[in-house]
Amino acid sequence: MESLGQDVGMAKTPRLGASQRTHAFRHNVKKRLDGIRDQLHDPLLTVLTALLLFLLFVVVPLHASGIISAQGYGTLLVLLLASAVLVQSRTLLVIMVLLTAIGLAAAAAVLRFKLASSLHLYLEAGACLTIGLLLIFVIARAVFAPGRVTYHRVNGAVLLYLTIGLTFVALFTFVDLLTQHAFSGLSVADDQPLASNLIYFSFVTLTSTGYGDIVPIHPFARSLCNLEGIIGQLYPATLLARLVTLELQDRRR
Repeated sequence: MESLGQDVGMAKTPRLGASQRTHAFRHNVKKRLDGIRDQLHDPLLTVLTALLLFLLFVVVPLHASGIISAQGYGTLLVLLLASAVLVQSRTLLVIMVLLTAIGLAAAAAVLRFKLASSLHLYLEAGACLTIGLLLIFVIARAVFAPGRVTYHRVNGAVLLYLTIGLTFVALFTFVDLLTQHAFSGLSVADDQPLASNLIYFSFVTLTSTGYGDIVPIHPFARSLCNLEGIIGQLYPATLLARLVTLELQDRRR
């Protein structure tokens, strides 16, 4: 009787087919990967912020001064921003736009060595602008989403602030390429300190430092500088300060 009961119990347990086992395996793997991604979601904001700071304020100046001769770090910057987008979003539309921007950056890297023209500057600026706008959207949703404000979210807000400055670098590049002599003291040409000069000018404008060595002349350039200066004043004083306040309140609880 006991063996009969066991046989009946075994008969009631259906065996999974090969396709069902494969589906179950994929489901378990996806579930584990999603769990790991959720655990690393906020800490990776801090890691990406540190990497971007290192690239902007260490690698770029070293290259501009001739200490290092690495080429194509514009493409590296695009890939770094792209990784930040992938960490924060898996939406199909976001991924399609991201792949388009990476394609533009890859084409720019090839044309830099193949053609003696400024076409690669347009492509690099287009890739940086596309990913910059995409990253602003994605990171803003992650940073200001409902939930507990953590130290990593505050770092994500800093990443967002840096990305705004990089997005204006692309816009300034387009303005000078299309209008010619849009800035006094700055010419967008394919030379070694180009990225360093544009990043310098963008963050000087964003922080409203204004040393006066580079001055916008064209109306479009002036308008962009005004817009960046306004964002640079309002963002730290309102959104970033609010996040820091909420994070400190959560610590006291």
